[in-house]
Amino acid sequence: MVLAAGLGKRMRPITATTPKPLVEVAGRSLIDHGLERLRVAGVERAVVNVHYLADLVEVHVLKCAEPRVTISDERETLLDTGGGIVKALPLLGGAPFYVINSDSFWIEGIRRNLDLLAERWTDAEMDGLLLLAPTVGSVGYSGPGDFLMDHLGRLTRRAERRIAPFVYAGAAILHPRLFKDAPAGAFSLNTLFDRALDAGRLYGQRMEGIWLHVGTPRAIVEAEAAIAESAD
Repeated sequence: MVLAAGLGKRMRPITATTPKPLVEVAGRSLIDHGLERLRVAGVERAVVNVHYLADLVEVHVLKCAEPRVTISDERETLLDTGGGIVKALPLLGGAPFYVINSDSFWIEGIRRNLDLLAERWTDAEMDGLLLLAPTVGSVGYSGPGDFLMDHLGRLTRRAERRIAPFVYAGAAILHPRLFKDAPAGAFSLNTLFDRALDAGRLYGQRMEGIWLHVGTPRAIVEAEAAIAESAD
């Protein structure tokens, strides 16, 4: 699933007329960068949720040949990350699935990051496996981080007023059972991440390469510079 329904407020004024998933970085829309990573990982079908300037996003992604795209329509009510996935669950099936944010992507390292997630996934132990980027060295990110990770990959939240070594890089494998008894309506995926943390069933995988967090107009410039440098 590709989360593409957000309002993109921090990307204004660009998003006054262009939905954030269609903002271009290095000559390609953000959502196309994500769909390409799914294609290379062997994904054949992707669900994309839409809300803000939904018609533009829908027309764009339905042109994608691989993976084939199905729309989860949130035009009437924006459901946030957790509620959006709950609405799309009937389209996603009963197996674990990738979820990626449409405003985050990465320059691959030696091994492809979605492949790393798939190789690390252990169904008996995990309800969620998050791709994590180092807090220091990620492009376009200046926050305090999200998680600490032990030697087995189990996660704990950053304590208040502390710095954490890892930030969620906007890609994960989630099992549908994570959403059992989920709240109704709009809610953040973090609600379910916290529940999985309490149960010891939320794990992390350190990414290879460089994470590009494209949340503001300035971050576009930074991401394009990093892409150009990596190509040299």
